[in-house]
Amino acid sequence: MASENHLKPKDIVLHINKIDSVLPLGIQAELLGVSRYSLYYEARPVSPETLLVMNEIDEVYTAHPFYGSRRMTHEVSDRIGEEINRKRIQRLMREMGIEAIYPKPNLSRNNFPHPVYPYLLKGVSASFPNHIWGTDVTYIRMRHGFLYLVAFLDWFSRFVVSWKLSTTLEVEFVLGAAEEAVRMYGIPEIENSDQGVQFTSNDYINLWETNNVKISMDSRGRTMDNIFTERLWRSLKYEEVYLKDYATVLEAKENIKNYFNFYNYERKHQSLNYRTPAEIYIGNFKKGGVVI
Repeated sequence: MASENHLKPKDIVLHINKIDSVLPLGIQAELLGVSRYSLYYEARPVSPETLLVMNEIDEVYTAHPFYGSRRMTHEVSDRIGEEINRKRIQRLMREMGIEAIYPKPNLSRNNFPHPVYPYLLKGVSASFPNHIWGTDVTYIRMRHGFLYLVAFLDWFSRFVVSWKLSTTLEVEFVLGAAEEAVRMYGIPEIENSDQGVQFTSNDYINLWETNNVKISMDSRGRTMDNIFTERLWRSLKYEEVYLKDYATVLEAKENIKNYFNFYNYERKHQSLNYRTPAEIYIGNFKKGGVVI
């Protein structure tokens, strides 16, 4: 990963006690919602000016996901009040997972040979809980860096069945969220993702194939293929992330946890006839569990 893609080491060290800890490092990492691998990643600091540009890109993309790098450059330059080089915008968009050529966010563009599954959801509507799950990864800004967030969403009810944060983009945190969703809520009939390296890894694919889940993958450049997850990110950012200034990983995790509990159990959705996702998901499919 590029050096600008991660938090400052001090942002993790402040909350991970590697010397006098009572708890093992693995447990500390789990409590913070980051992988143990992340504890050993030595990242170079991200400059405040670079973070400002990346945060503006994130806001513009959230509002206008169809923008390519040319329009993004003009918009971000206007917001900041100085001209930003287009090549720099393109590089940051790639590092954030917003590919200039394809308007769909892909936080881990996969340039290596990998299994490609067809998109199975054209003309298909989710008809019951656990019919279709969609997943994606997005950028979460912080005061001194940023995190990656993955979530699994039940398309029928809009219920978030699992989510995890990470300081890096390794397969482990996506696989962990998938395993948690299966453990807590069973298996979907169809699972949909993009073609990123996390979603095409052997371990990730094996999880679904061994459970006889049909795998669906977005076509390149198809922003609408995972539209429900895109809407989830927009709600999360406008209603939570952009209103806060997370100073630590723990603060980000606690606030996002609270938001997802609100989203699942209290936020009434117009598309659900002003019912909550939990009313639809749990009311139609009796299986216990809470977002953790």
